[in-house]
Amino acid sequence: MESQKPTVKVQEEKQKGQEDQKPKVIEWEDYEQELARLCSLTSALDEAKRRKNNLEQKLNSLIQVEAQTLSWTNELNEMHEKLESRKLVMGNMSMHSKVVEEKVRKQEEQLSSEIRSLLVAGAALSAANKRMQDSNRSLTGEKSCVHLKNLQKSLRLRQRYMVSQVSLLYPVKVVIGRAPEQELESFTSSIKSGVPSGSKHVDQGSLTILGLHLTVIPFTKMSFFTDKKELQRSSTALGYVAHAVSLIASYLQVPLRYPLRIGGSRSYIRDYAPAIDHSMSSSDSYSESLTSSKPVEFPLFIEGQDFTRAAYAMFLLNKDLEQLLNFIGVKSLGPRHVLANLKELLRTILSSEYIEM
Repeated sequence: MESQKPTVKVQEEKQKGQEDQKPKVIEWEDYEQELARLCSLTSALDEAKRRKNNLEQKLNSLIQVEAQTLSWTNELNEMHEKLESRKLVMGNMSMHSKVVEEKVRKQEEQLSSEIRSLLVAGAALSAANKRMQDSNRSLTGEKSCVHLKNLQKSLRLRQRYMVSQVSLLYPVKVVIGRAPEQELESFTSSIKSGVPSGSKHVDQGSLTILGLHLTVIPFTKMSFFTDKKELQRSSTALGYVAHAVSLIASYLQVPLRYPLRIGGSRSYIRDYAPAIDHSMSSSDSYSESLTSSKPVEFPLFIEGQDFTRAAYAMFLLNKDLEQLLNFIGVKSLGPRHVLANLKELLRTILSSEYIEM
């Protein structure tokens, strides 16, 4: 029974289709009305088609405009991205150009300072070259020897004037009637061995510098009760001698073999000769003497010091005096005549023979 139901429905549908395909019969009285209805439907259909075409054209134009706008928008976005990348590149280039500009400015300043220094050096060099040419002309001329002698005479006159001021500042005078224990030679019993052959004997104790005697108490008389004032006066006299020697050496432009450290009555003299250890081999001691350049200072005063060191300091001071005497062509009076050598040095420089040397 259930299988027969679909067949019945199919037959009913076929019957309905056949009834629809049958021509519709219109009465003559309804013909005009039906015709008018068909005409209105035809015109409405045509109007709908026309509107459809218009809408289709408008939609197509809108779609084209939208597509063009979209393509333009895409192009504009691409151009905007390119512009941003260009801006970033330009910013980097601007920063780099600023850094380069700062470097160039610093280099220009450095170059300008170097140019100024070169100009100053060039001007100084040209002036020195001109002076050298003038000196060459003066030396190569016929009067060159005379000119040199005049310059040397002027230099010696100037030196004599400066040394005369030193002699006025620290006058070395002879005083008669000095006790023997106040002589410088009293610290040794071999005074005769210290006077060179051909040199005249000078009584050191009879000389004073600025009114002070140069006194050294012998070993046998050094004690706790030794007169401290006498030691202080001797230290002051040694300070005067050291200062005078330093000034004269600077005026004569002579570098002292044993430099002085001026400190008044507490002056020192330096010895650059290294102490050699005799227990070492000769090669080791020589290499050590080359590497050791620290000077040893010896006191030019006796109070509170080892007497041997003070005596050696006086010996070195006298060596400086001998160096200055040898520089002006005069022999020393002996290794223990400090004031006598100083007096001889002052006398020789202040004499008229010194100008004609």
